Amino acid sequence: MMPSVPHARIVLFGLNDPLAGELRAALGEPNVYPEPFLRGADCLRVVERRHADVVFCAAEPARYLDLLEAVKREKPDLPVIVVSRIPEVSQWLDALEAGASDYCAAPFESSHLRWMLEANLKHHAAPARYQMAS
Repeated sequence: MMPSVPHARIVLFGLNDPLAGELRAALGEPNVYPEPFLRGADCLRVVERRHADVVFCAAEPARYLDLLEAVKREKPDLPVIVVSRIPEVSQWLDALEAGASDYCAAPFESSHLRWMLEANLKHHAAPARYQMAS
């Protein structure tokens, strides 16, 4: 079991209400902010305003590709996890090849999401408060 980390600030972009609710419940984090999908640069402004540590976004390539491009250009250490209702290998591979940090699909399991969250925060050089002792 990985050591627990302080609560992360998480933005959910473009997830419908039921999916966002499921993800929020499974994450068990108090600082989860559902937001509509915006253009990549506008998403980054929301990330800055919310002081987000990680982003989960809907698996709609027309939208997440713009977000991933903006993140790569302006905030490369921000983990972006693509979320889908239905797991599809091709969608998963497309998201990772486009630069997503990870991919997850419903139904969500708290332990898997916690592991994913901690691994991405650690891997993407998150602030020192997320670095875990060896």
